[in-house]
Amino acid sequence: MIEALRNQPRIKLLACDVDGGMYFGAEGQVMKRFNVKDGMGMTLLRESGVKLAFISVDSSPICRARGEKLKVHDICFGVHDKAEKLQEIMARDGLQTDEVVYAGDDLPDLCLVPLVGLFVAPADAVEAVTRAAGYVTQAPGGQGAIREVCDAILAHNASLETTDA
Repeated sequence: MIEALRNQPRIKLLACDVDGGMYFGAEGQVMKRFNVKDGMGMTLLRESGVKLAFISVDSSPICRARGEKLKVHDICFGVHDKAEKLQEIMARDGLQTDEVVYAGDDLPDLCLVPLVGLFVAPADAVEAVTRAAGYVTQAPGGQGAIREVCDAILAHNASLETTDA
């Protein structure tokens, strides 16, 4: 994935959809599953100074709790116009297109392709999304795909710091 970031400046924002796996109980209870390695990747990225944003149509309190636990800067749920929301975040933070990476797996994410420097799809994304992506991860969504993206951004940003020194 580093190759996909080659001509990018320092990445300042990773935005993504947040789905996780869903479990339903017999009484209609809903639970979601999240990957611990993905969470650690986001924590390391945040600690390095890269901002994080969750932008999702879902409005689950479970996803909100996940964002709060990870100290995600922008937790945006119930969003039906993802492009508008991402543009708001970018304008507020003074971010340029090539400083932003977005990871998404389904059709509502496609509107973000022209707004970011790199659009990433997990290995199990729908075909239209993988075709539009600048990079497709080796791992499926919810199983290390975001960790793969975070590690690549950390390596990319670190390589720019060494060349600047």
